[in-house]
Amino acid sequence: MTHSNPHGAYQSQGHRRASRAKRWTIVVASIAVLGLITAGVLNYFKIGPFSDKGKPVTFGQDEPSGGQAGGANGPQKADSKVLMPTGPKAEFKNTSTLSDGTQVGVTTLEGKKSGFKGKVWVWAPKAYNDPKFKDHGFPVLVALPGGPGFPNNYWMDDGGLHLESSITKWYNEGKGKPFLLAMPVLNPKPDDGGLYWDGSDIPGQPKMGTWLTEDVPDLMKANFRTVKSRDGWAFMGSSSGAFAGLKAVLKHPDKFKAVIASGPDIVPDSPLWKGHEKEKNENNPELLAKDLIARKGPDVYLAFQYGSKESSVIPHVDKFIATYGNKGPVHTNLQVIQGGSHNAKTYIQGMDASSMKWISDHMEGPVAP
Repeated sequence: MTHSNPHGAYQSQGHRRASRAKRWTIVVASIAVLGLITAGVLNYFKIGPFSDKGKPVTFGQDEPSGGQAGGANGPQKADSKVLMPTGPKAEFKNTSTLSDGTQVGVTTLEGKKSGFKGKVWVWAPKAYNDPKFKDHGFPVLVALPGGPGFPNNYWMDDGGLHLESSITKWYNEGKGKPFLLAMPVLNPKPDDGGLYWDGSDIPGQPKMGTWLTEDVPDLMKANFRTVKSRDGWAFMGSSSGAFAGLKAVLKHPDKFKAVIASGPDIVPDSPLWKGHEKEKNENNPELLAKDLIARKGPDVYLAFQYGSKESSVIPHVDKFIATYGNKGPVHTNLQVIQGGSHNAKTYIQGMDASSMKWISDHMEGPVAP
């Protein structure tokens, strides 16, 4: 006859309970880890409640001084190279979060000088919030799209072009400045019927030239520590956006020092210029370059790019460089992207190869007070 052993049965049952509890602990822990991973993935892809999309973004902005030259650190010295945020603070909303935790934000800007109201996307590199740069001013790059340029600016999308992460990469590699990015709409509405505004103040039309060269820079000055002089201000753009950036630097060399002009148009050709020949000429990069050379400055740095397959662009850029390049104050550089065509991904390759370093070598930032 086999006798039962209550004590042994209790030990076996307790052992089973302990094993079961251990297994449940492992399961719960695994679920928690999986949940964290899933949340990160969902946040990265901007999915569901884990996404930061639409949430406020501050960029670690200093408290603006309410319009006075100062900021979080009090009154600013008149001879400082840094312009502290002037205010008022804009309300930025998250549109995407990069893998390094930096965020792209968007705001709707009512341009006080142009009267135009439109969206501007902004981004600050991780270096901006590095304690060692807390009193430094950062350079600004106004990035303009080609194509319709409305209702979005495709440089704000880190999903395919990776401009933001590339700026960080180039900075870490010593190939570029840690630029703040301003990415405004280029046009006031879609280009229905082939309409576009040449980034200019065309009579009777929205003042897109003033929007790009006055209101958008004012937004950056209001919310970020920037470089007070023109040495911290540049444009970049592709196609029609490259034209707008090129023209802005040549027309306002007192405010902007450099541009990366990728696959650019060289002369204004919007149909909206009809009947406004004088104003059209005032926005012609060829005439502006000629005038700048005659005035002997100030110096500007024009980094041209095109893909080797851009047959319609190449002769016009080559002619501009041959006529005005490296004459007096007009300094030019040309990056030919072998096998490249008329698209933004091609132009990122050119920026990586030389263009970003070339303009950065002629600019300042981050600058100390």
